[in-house]
Amino acid sequence: MADIVYTLEGGVYLNITNKCPCNCAFCIRSKGDAVGDAEKLWFDKEPDFNEIKQAIDVFDFSKVKSAVFCGYGEPTNAFDNLIKAAEYLKAMYPDIKLRLNTNGLSDLINGKPTAKALAEVFDSISVSLNEPTSDKYDKITRNIFKGKAFDAMLDFTRQCVKYCKNVRMTVVDVISKEDIEAARRVCESTGAEFKVRSFEKGR
Repeated sequence: MADIVYTLEGGVYLNITNKCPCNCAFCIRSKGDAVGDAEKLWFDKEPDFNEIKQAIDVFDFSKVKSAVFCGYGEPTNAFDNLIKAAEYLKAMYPDIKLRLNTNGLSDLINGKPTAKALAEVFDSISVSLNEPTSDKYDKITRNIFKGKAFDAMLDFTRQCVKYCKNVRMTVVDVISKEDIEAARRVCESTGAEFKVRSFEKGR
């Protein structure tokens, strides 16, 4: 069984699925089988909620102030388990701050609007913008929703901004400075905050 709860540079992360509609050119999971203190982040089979709950119960969250749902897959690909796991963590540790790291394609993945439900259980949502245009986005993310993903991701982010106080969009510093600035303008159009992530640090 792969690690579900792991730590990386002092942060606590939850890896609940390996499924993802993207195959990003820069994805950290292409570097190896694990990061941080995890021994393995690739599942032999996708975990069910009881296995996720058990992993949460085993880990000592008593002094953890924040945790991030982000592993070797897109968390919203396991939407029901994601919501239930976040609700369970909040019930057990009411003061914990939860962040969702997502590619923003949840509505396409699940075939329904999902921002409101996510905002009800997460304190902050971080959406991977990656590139400033649809064509460049499709090229770097190699997603399965060609031509639809970019606009859907922006719409999802706008909905998140409506329901969640802390929403940001990110790009990785592997793209040009010009594209980073163009991406910043795209991000601003959604009302979200903008962050440039370091490829070397992996976050």
